[in-house]
Amino acid sequence: MNNLIERIKQNDNIKRFALLLISPRRNPKPRLWVRLFFNPLVHKKGKKVTIRRRSRIDVFPWHRFDLCDYVTIEDFTTINNGAGDLYFGENVRIGIGSVVIGPVILRSGTGLGQHVFISGFNHGYKDASRNSSGQELDKRPVVVDEDSHIGANSVIVPGVHIGKRCQIGAGSVVTKDIPDYSIAVGNPARVIKRYDFEKKEWVRT
Repeated sequence: MNNLIERIKQNDNIKRFALLLISPRRNPKPRLWVRLFFNPLVHKKGKKVTIRRRSRIDVFPWHRFDLCDYVTIEDFTTINNGAGDLYFGENVRIGIGSVVIGPVILRSGTGLGQHVFISGFNHGYKDASRNSSGQELDKRPVVVDEDSHIGANSVIVPGVHIGKRCQIGAGSVVTKDIPDYSIAVGNPARVIKRYDFEKKEWVRT
């Protein structure tokens, strides 16, 4: 399957035709036949995965969409791998109304509150004479490590790496890496506490 996809990518005419079969030109979402018949052959889905009926899962066959065991995707979410791979580890929960656009890695135990926005790319804007929607994407993967939780209405920008067992406060805008065992809040988010393993408590920084 991967060899076939690579051959399609290398031929512009075949690629344009294949893209038209997969998605309408001005409506970037997979056609019904892709969602029902093709994606299940390409993407990995673990046991007891829950995807609520009113979520929007816009995933395409040319990038990964891997769901490990016990992933839950709540209603009114948007999940999109059009620009890059998506990997959700075990027991990941995507909260109501959240948006996750690849490339993004959410490791096991990660939880997103309501209306969290995570994107692994920005639209390019180097050429000011052209609309940014027609320029090359600036792709920088987002990684959220094990057991970290992102508060409601937070935004994680491209290229950010959030360490394990972190707590990101509601409404935060995370623009830089957050180290393991940290509490970060604000816009832009800053670390206000770190866990001290000797004292066994969270200590202000």
